[in-house]
Amino acid sequence: MDFTMGPAAARLRGEVRALVAEHVPPGYLGAFTGDPADLEVAQRFCRLLAERGLLCPAWPAEYGGRDASPWEQTVVREEMWAHHEPRGAQYMGVNWVGPTIMRHGTAEQRRAHLPPIARGEAIWCQGFSEPDAGSDLASLRTAARRDGADWLISGQKVWTSYAAMAGWCFLLARTSERERRQQGLTIFLVPMDAPGVEVRPIGSLLGPHHLNEVFLDDVRVGGDAVLGEVDGGWKVVQEVLSFERVGIARYARCERLLQTAPRVLGDAWDGLPAELRTRWARGLVQCRRARLLAYRVIALQGGGRVRPGDAAAYRIAVTRLDQDSAEVLMDIVGLAPPEGPGTGEARRFRLAVEDHWRYSHASTVASGSIDVQRMLLARALLAAP
Repeated sequence: MDFTMGPAAARLRGEVRALVAEHVPPGYLGAFTGDPADLEVAQRFCRLLAERGLLCPAWPAEYGGRDASPWEQTVVREEMWAHHEPRGAQYMGVNWVGPTIMRHGTAEQRRAHLPPIARGEAIWCQGFSEPDAGSDLASLRTAARRDGADWLISGQKVWTSYAAMAGWCFLLARTSERERRQQGLTIFLVPMDAPGVEVRPIGSLLGPHHLNEVFLDDVRVGGDAVLGEVDGGWKVVQEVLSFERVGIARYARCERLLQTAPRVLGDAWDGLPAELRTRWARGLVQCRRARLLAYRVIALQGGGRVRPGDAAAYRIAVTRLDQDSAEVLMDIVGLAPPEGPGTGEARRFRLAVEDHWRYSHASTVASGSIDVQRMLLARALLAAP
């Protein structure tokens, strides 16, 4: 299996890595830390990518892309996640908000929203989960009711990433009561500065991050805020979640950290217990497996087919990889010598592993719990001919 995707992708990967090395400080662990300088790094780097046509290369040129293949977009996605996402919050708009608006939006919605995303200027958040509707998303209670030509939206969303800085929310609300809960749901494109929108940050033992609650109190939006058909939002959501779940190349960061470990430890690597090095090798195999499953979903998306079972299989594999690799890496750094050659790199590696370990705890819950993914995969397998 050729993981390089050919010479063009290899050149692109080299270009992206060179930009990261030049513009992202060593030891960078993401935009959402206690240091405001990290967010500034992400905002500058995002604009740089946009200027070079690397923020959303697979988008059509008319929307700010360069008509590149999905595999070139995959290269960018992998390198961004491997280096702690120096695009900041932009991956959401690039990976699935923009593509969904392309497929389901009106010409006016595409003109209004796609160019700002492609320039790295627009930040989006996702208004899906609620206090009583997380993995069981269809049970949400946020409701939108007609008021003349407008809609009034009221309810509460939770675990909303980037809500405090986002300009727009991709929001799912109930617009009618139907026999099946998945029916009667509609997607709205809601400006976050609209009257009636309140954002409250959610504290965490993991440290500074980007999670929030969002309260909506008769938020008025026009009919042009509806994406797709009224009461037809569930079909779009299924597509969105498939794009979202493959849109974060978690395997790329796991593989980079695993591959870095022997170099950082140097001679101490040979002194590690054989059992630990076996787990390390098994982690690299898991990385390859998750990568292949991701590539399968990307190939299906490129052909216009999005199958929930394939996305679920990838999601199960990559979230388990996230947690298994984090445990192995923590055991490795726990046995590493505290001093020695390359101490600066060793310290940065230790901090990156600790960061990876902290956030891996949520990976089997975020974007749909692993139990729900198993149910989706089982249904797909049972429904197969």
